[in-house]
Amino acid sequence: MALKLFNNILKTTRTSSYVPIRWKNSNTEKTVTVYDPYVTKPKKNKETYLEVIKMFEGHDIRRRGHVEFIYASLARMKEFGVEKDLEVYKALVDVLPKGKFIPTNIFQAEFMHYPKQQQCAVDLLEQMEDNSVMPDTEMEQMLLNIFGRRGIPLRKFWRMMYWMPKFKNLSPWYLPDQLPNDTLELAKLAIQRITSVDPETNISIWQTEEIDASLDKTWIVSAQSRIQLTLLEEQPPDEPLTVKGPYLVYLRDQTVTYFLLLGKIRPEQKDDKDLDDVSNIEKPPGIPGFIGRTTLPAIKCTVHEQDDGTILSVCATGTSSRDSLLSWIRLLEKHGNPVLSNIPVIFTLTAPPTDIAIQETQPATQEDKI
Repeated sequence: MALKLFNNILKTTRTSSYVPIRWKNSNTEKTVTVYDPYVTKPKKNKETYLEVIKMFEGHDIRRRGHVEFIYASLARMKEFGVEKDLEVYKALVDVLPKGKFIPTNIFQAEFMHYPKQQQCAVDLLEQMEDNSVMPDTEMEQMLLNIFGRRGIPLRKFWRMMYWMPKFKNLSPWYLPDQLPNDTLELAKLAIQRITSVDPETNISIWQTEEIDASLDKTWIVSAQSRIQLTLLEEQPPDEPLTVKGPYLVYLRDQTVTYFLLLGKIRPEQKDDKDLDDVSNIEKPPGIPGFIGRTTLPAIKCTVHEQDDGTILSVCATGTSSRDSLLSWIRLLEKHGNPVLSNIPVIFTLTAPPTDIAIQETQPATQEDKI
């Protein structure tokens, strides 16, 4: 019912050029409609959405059906692309009548005076919270004029203003309010977030056209630090490296696919000496009264050495295909990693949905070796 009300008001916003022509016949009355092909339907944008709200406000001075209209408007916000616009939310709050819902005694305040309207306002605020839209002091004054200081929506507003600023800047990885539409820029942000654990990481942007044998003409965002270069040089040539993925990283409501180049973990050196054995205490010369060691262990694990392997590089490609990953390995070899020419690389890449649909008999994981 509420969606039907919203749709009916939306229809009236069209600039109509239908000209009805009527003439009477001896038997029946006929109507001819002339259609102007230059008239277009209203675009689903912010201006049309606000125009529908204004038409509803002027439709009835008592604004009957305002709760149903607000719920219908909230349901169609994403369709018009205004789910993150504070001005639109304030326009919907302004639809509610002023002064009528303010409680006059403590019993009305505690027993939720006009519960249908108060719950509608709370649902509107919750949708703002779900879309990370922070209210302002103007909305506080609007809720105060509608429901009073003891209203439930105003209490919800105060809780939002306490917690939302705390969580807004809690993440150490900065993201702009409006994410870029370019997939290359999104991949840069994703790789920067993944590799921020090592501040010495260098991010490079390559094109697969640098490799003559490449089939996919796309871009590659690769990240590798100085420590990872050293770890790659220390990899045994008889042990193959592994390209694993795809993995997903979320940037708000966007996802980026990335891949890892994993190597073998360095052997850990174990000290078999008994720490409780005092028969032969090491005492460095020149430091009287000192007992114990003054040196660190020979091998110290880095942040890139994980339980399942050593992360040697990270990348994201424009197509996430096997050919683009093969070009990535060859570009790594070309840009500062000549050791890759002597080490075999195994690709454990899950087949994309198109390959699975065409070749249903093949397993989902295939191993290709350079």
